[in-house]
Amino acid sequence: MRRTSAAVLLVLALLAGGAGFLLDHLLTTMGRATFTPSLFLPVLLVIVGVVCLALAWPVRRSVRSGTRIDPFRALRAVTLARASSLFGAIMAGFGAGLLVFLLSRPIDPQVGSTVAMIALIASAIVLVVAALVAEQFCTLPKDPDDPEPRDPAPEPGPEGYGTEH
Repeated sequence: MRRTSAAVLLVLALLAGGAGFLLDHLLTTMGRATFTPSLFLPVLLVIVGVVCLALAWPVRRSVRSGTRIDPFRALRAVTLARASSLFGAIMAGFGAGLLVFLLSRPIDPQVGSTVAMIALIASAIVLVVAALVAEQFCTLPKDPDDPEPRDPAPEPGPEGYGTEH
């Protein structure tokens, strides 16, 4: 499994930023209030980041000490870390799109809305960093029993067919 790419995270953040900007634009053109996320959402994102690190820490400890660990445990931890980094990038982009729309309006935004957006962006960035660190923790060393990658065996040509009778 390859590590999460920074390019993928950036593309997700940009797409989600556009979606957040578009959502607020559509809401205001329909005469409704702009979208403001709950202040509980940033707290939840930080909790998910802490959980990712807590699940990856035993994997890191076993890798450093050389004790054997269940590979499925490491796989679960790295899968959660990868999903969390992708979700964090989406939430950071979405919050940034909402904030850009809010700040681009001719009227001054409410302080509570601005604080909520900044808290969302900051906690989403914390989630991405925690998830990437947890993904790094789950990197297992190469198993010495695994064979080294070799050149693929050459396929038998026409001279190899039909010679056995």
